[in-house]
Amino acid sequence: MQGKRIAFGLAAVAIAGATGLFYFGNPSAPYIDPADVALVARGKDVYTTHCAACHGAALEGQPEWRKRLPNGRLPAPPHDGSGHTWHHPDAVLVDIVKNGLVPGRTAPDGYQSDMPAYAQVLSDADIEAVLAFIKSAWPPEALAMQKELSQRK
Repeated sequence: MQGKRIAFGLAAVAIAGATGLFYFGNPSAPYIDPADVALVARGKDVYTTHCAACHGAALEGQPEWRKRLPNGRLPAPPHDGSGHTWHHPDAVLVDIVKNGLVPGRTAPDGYQSDMPAYAQVLSDADIEAVLAFIKSAWPPEALAMQKELSQRK
């Protein structure tokens, strides 16, 4: 009987872990470290190619990013310290890059966004690199807060 309980418990943990990986993406570490110079350099190239057109070459976002456009959607936000990217743990940021903003998961129900999904375009390593590059521009206080969020269990 005790063996069956242990086996059931291990199966439940495995299922929960797999579900978490599906939902949040799969960063290779719980925290993507912007102190990794090579990772940041790779991320800069990925960002320039895939992100800068909307989020700005200097991570500044589109003008008036908090004001809705005529179509009801919001412009692309900045990814520097003035934006809200650092308010989210790495697992959520990975999910957003991979899947776009998904209503009910990474956005409020009914939310519409122009953020594309990059799961078929960027590898997991590319996504981690671009996030490391973005994070390398954040002020120390924002980086520390985001690191704490990312490492919470």
